[in-house]
Amino acid sequence: METEPKIVELDVRPYLRKKIEPFEVIMETVKKLDKEDTFVLHATFKPTPLLGVMKVKGFVSKAEKLEDDHWVVTFIHKSRKDAFKEDEPSPAKKRSSASGDSGPRVFELDNRGLEPPQPMIRTLGKLEAIAPGDKVIIHNDRVPVFLIEELHTLGYPYSIEEQPDGSARVTITKV
Repeated sequence: METEPKIVELDVRPYLRKKIEPFEVIMETVKKLDKEDTFVLHATFKPTPLLGVMKVKGFVSKAEKLEDDHWVVTFIHKSRKDAFKEDEPSPAKKRSSASGDSGPRVFELDNRGLEPPQPMIRTLGKLEAIAPGDKVIIHNDRVPVFLIEELHTLGYPYSIEEQPDGSARVTITKV
């Protein structure tokens, strides 16, 4: 007897209205999901950076605007992606099918001065968009401990160079 998948809903609109960053609450919810579960997020805007983070984590999504300040984003594991119609392959998939690339490329992101979680979202988004073998070098205000945890989870090799001013340069290789 097969059990029904759960629908897990999280409404972060109250956090956003109080100018509280809900990223950690969202990630804690995501950690508890099973592959069969559906995650429904309510936000005051279309959380475009989060869509990239979730894609890196293996989810596909569908966003719907209900009102000016109410977006509903439904996430399902990519193994169930047939439930959604994906219109276009990601830039990385398009590039991997193209021939003529001249080897690994290096991309640099200066994340200094950005408020969390923007440095992590920018970095994971760039990693999603590049081809295996390419490198991303980021410069952050400090060692990005939450990003480092995520890189461990995703299996991306990296090196950290702490700078004399307290900032950190991290080199990450896309696998």
